[in-house]
Amino acid sequence: MAGGDTQGPAGRVLFEFTQVGQQLRVVAIDEATSIEVVLIAPLTATRPQMQQLALAKLRRRLGDSSPEAPGKPAGKWA
Repeated sequence: MAGGDTQGPAGRVLFEFTQVGQQLRVVAIDEATSIEVVLIAPLTATRPQMQQLALAKLRRRLGDSSPEAPGKPAGKWA
């Protein structure tokens, strides 16, 4: 199920909602930079709650786009 859009830190943010089993996968995409974040939420969460959380995560991701600090290992751990 496709979501709406809203104004984010650098312009429009697009949301995508997809049900995966008993959870909902929420994707927030910054239109200007094409950076996206993904979160998994319970089906009981409301759409505004999921959008608010995804937008906060995207804002943090956009703010963290500085180069890695010295001494910090490169890459991401899963």
